Amino acid sequence: MRCAHWRRVPLNLVREAQEKWSVDNVDGASRCQLLTHDDNEHYGLLDDTGERGTALWLRCSGTVDFELVVLADCQAVSRRVDGEGCCLFTGHAGQHTWEEPVEDE
Repeated sequence: MRCAHWRRVPLNLVREAQEKWSVDNVDGASRCQLLTHDDNEHYGLLDDTGERGTALWLRCSGTVDFELVVLADCQAVSRRVDGEGCCLFTGHAGQHTWEEPVEDE
């Protein structure tokens, strides 16, 4: 299952994303995209950066430490026939996204 950690995106980081990376629409909240984990570092996907192979993420440590980070896309690809790629970033903890169990939302 995916981590249930949600955080509001601080307004100053919304502005930074819009100014620095030309991101038009930043959601007001972001959910951690990693599978359920025990550490206190969470990563919410905000948008593609416009540069091939990278995305803009909100990294949260604890309840008050937030920052925007540009991370390279994970290059792992499933060995299944469909060859699904991982939707996370290079070096992420835990399983790749195609390995996670399907959940009802």
